[in-house]
Amino acid sequence: MLGLILAGGKGTRLGKLTANQAKPAVPFGGRYRIIDFPLSNCANSGVRNVGVITQYEPLKLNNHIGNGSSWGLDGLNSSATILQPYTDNGGSKWFEGTAHAIYQNIDYIDSQDPEYVLILSGDHIYKMDYADMLEQHEKNHASLTVAVIDVPWDEAPRFGIMNTDSSGRIIEFEEKPAEPKSNHASMGIYIFNWKRLREVLTAGFATADDMVDFGKNVIPYYLKSDERVFSYQFSGYWKDVGTIDSLWQANMEFLDGSDGLDLDDRSWRIYSKNTIDAPQMITEDAEVKNSMIVDGCYIDGKIEHSIISANVDVQKGSEIVDSVIMPGAKIGKNVKIHKAIVGENAIIGSNSVVAEEDGKIAVVGNGEKIGVLPNENK
Repeated sequence: MLGLILAGGKGTRLGKLTANQAKPAVPFGGRYRIIDFPLSNCANSGVRNVGVITQYEPLKLNNHIGNGSSWGLDGLNSSATILQPYTDNGGSKWFEGTAHAIYQNIDYIDSQDPEYVLILSGDHIYKMDYADMLEQHEKNHASLTVAVIDVPWDEAPRFGIMNTDSSGRIIEFEEKPAEPKSNHASMGIYIFNWKRLREVLTAGFATADDMVDFGKNVIPYYLKSDERVFSYQFSGYWKDVGTIDSLWQANMEFLDGSDGLDLDDRSWRIYSKNTIDAPQMITEDAEVKNSMIVDGCYIDGKIEHSIISANVDVQKGSEIVDSVIMPGAKIGKNVKIHKAIVGENAIIGSNSVVAEEDGKIAVVGNGEKIGVLPNENK
């Protein structure tokens, strides 16, 4: 089975945090980037060859993944390959949708000669064994298997909903239904029989039939054609971190040790590229409560229920509460940061306040400067 991670999303709902990087490259949990989760799931599931399909602002993502060595995907029979939009007559041919991105990479997929393709989103936080999903796919003699998770009924209208019969076979797909018939939400994780998917995509684009998107086009086509389409029920932790609220919440849930989000679990490790080059230093005057402080940090302030990522400086008298400080940020003296996300390499000058009066999450963008940070060397 060949893994294909769709990692080209712009992530407009994350605003400043994706102004210069793709959504899957956004940091998470102090030590990771979002892309680390599907990559690690592949490595742990025995999916040894993975293509990462990029598009929007791919540089940071490309540098992070490299040759896949951090995930053990650089061996003799394993690989992590960055796949970008091809150039046609001097211009870039951008991917128009999820299925179009796969179609544009048919040559790469054929070179791997897989029986199955595993298609993943690059912007979800979860741990999942894809080998179990493949086993069920084969047992059902399925042409397509879609991973689903049961969501609260009041949230079901926000998702693509898969209605199934008693055997788990999908009989109907509803895209964001006003009155859902089930709460089986698609996770955007698919296993296809490659030979059949290749036929469908090739025929569709050759005849101008719309096969651009899996949810809008391909899955409805499979159902209409009476293909064997089954659901795979997932019950662990899973979150789409495509909004500021969901990204902040997922970080807080990680900090609080939510079930299914134990990233220290040795039996299912989440790997990442190590960019930390120094131990942490917490001064005698600093206060740290219910927080995570990653190596490479200098802390001389008060930290409460927050995640302080690698290579962050927090100067004397500053107070950080219920917040996520991303790598490389510099916080001056007597700064107040409450319920906020501070982007990578941001600079918060002394005596600044980062908070929203209405209780919303305050956001400081990557590299953004607030106030003036004098030369406050530790």
